[in-house]
Amino acid sequence: MAVGVETGAKSSLSQRDESSIVDGEIEKIQLNWTEEEERALVRKVDWHILPGLTLLYLLSFLDRSNVGNAKLEGLLVDINATDPAAYNTGLALYFLGYVLFEVPANIVLKRLNPKIWLPTITVSWGITATLQGLVRSQPGFYAARFFLGVAEAGLFPGTIFVFSMYYKRRERHWRVAIFFGGAALAGAFGGILAFAIAKMDGVGGQPGWAWIFYLEGILTTLVGLSGYYWVPGYPHDAKFLSNRDHQILIARLAADSDAADREPFRAEGVFSAFSDHLVWAYGFLFHGFAFPLYSLSLFLPTIIAGLGFASWKAQLLTVPTYSAAFAFIVLLAWLSHRSNRRAPWIVASGFLGIIGYIVILTTSTAGKRYVGTYLSVMGIYGANALLLSWPAENVSPQTKRATVTAMQIFVGDIGAIAGVLIYRPNLAQHFYRKPHLIAIGYTLFGVLAAGYLWFWMRQSNRRRDLRLSQLGTDVEAKDKVIQDSATFVNGVRQGDRHVAYRYQL
Repeated sequence: MAVGVETGAKSSLSQRDESSIVDGEIEKIQLNWTEEEERALVRKVDWHILPGLTLLYLLSFLDRSNVGNAKLEGLLVDINATDPAAYNTGLALYFLGYVLFEVPANIVLKRLNPKIWLPTITVSWGITATLQGLVRSQPGFYAARFFLGVAEAGLFPGTIFVFSMYYKRRERHWRVAIFFGGAALAGAFGGILAFAIAKMDGVGGQPGWAWIFYLEGILTTLVGLSGYYWVPGYPHDAKFLSNRDHQILIARLAADSDAADREPFRAEGVFSAFSDHLVWAYGFLFHGFAFPLYSLSLFLPTIIAGLGFASWKAQLLTVPTYSAAFAFIVLLAWLSHRSNRRAPWIVASGFLGIIGYIVILTTSTAGKRYVGTYLSVMGIYGANALLLSWPAENVSPQTKRATVTAMQIFVGDIGAIAGVLIYRPNLAQHFYRKPHLIAIGYTLFGVLAAGYLWFWMRQSNRRRDLRLSQLGTDVEAKDKVIQDSATFVNGVRQGDRHVAYRYQL
């Protein structure tokens, strides 16, 4: 079992003798390919997977966060909200639906196929997002937000799982970072779209905020329907790959991880995930960073308006903030790739976000506080772009990884629920001073979780290195240790528990 092999061959032509798992059996593949063939293959996979799935996430984030824009356009007045915290309750109910259906959605994904499941949930939330425009009561608003959360629950963890099936471990964080960048782009586009669409106020007897939901929701539904024709399935039935492309893909993945396995759903993988302390640490990591992530995305227009800007200016002023966050995500992904490290950049980004909050809290002019929002959004979005790909690089086998990617979002979004409940009207004094302080505390908690994972996985790598190094240069003895450590037990790959497995730090 080889793990962590770099992309590309070391010479112009490489000799490979790899293994892939088909229904629990080891199938030997001996294949020659050039570096250029491999690069061309990765580019082909990128073009068939990244743009479309990033668009789906952009629409997902747009449909969940445009309620912040609608709020500035009079949503709460028109639904006769009697509770001052009705907006916060509606946001919390969204995340409740999201959390409850996170793990079940990924289990369904593993049992079915992404090319059917992902378009289906996209159409479902698109219709739900559109119908929000018809809401005219507080209970109706609550119901719409809850079911929007239910419908969107499977997209992010499902897509992360798909990436783990097409890319080698060290290649994934780049793709997840670009994919997550869709959230920042959604924030940028959302401000512009909300500003433009709000001018339709009164058209067809509908308020401007309703048109925000109608038009953006219909767009999502149409894109979701088209997804049945282009969303990728599992690698073994990817129609955009030639026969040779498919062979190279399977062979290169088999040398790196379990991505080439045709592993059926196994309950053991689910139980293994729930019993692994590192899995829970990934969840707590996102828990710490989800609080500021979603409170910023859902309250940034309100926070900026609170600095003294008119609502239309607040909509537009979110655009450069999110654009800067997207650029920072790309830079951070590059730095992480060059250094082959995730943890230090997650920690550094967390501290950048904290500095931004401190600037907001300790300065007295609108301009300086606005600069603070830049630093906070860049730091928090940058950290999330890396931490959300981390489990997919470090968890094996497949059923366990599918469960873990969902568990991370499940645990993390409990932090999101806390965030949207704490940023309520009666704590808005002094530009949300108390909620911002709590956000700093949550971010520090996330930084500590990243440190815990960094320390524990580094120690584990060292212990495994020591175990193999004690055998010296005896290749046969090393091979025996690897085989005797039960690469497969009852047909299940041992994955991250194997002595030859190395965690991506």
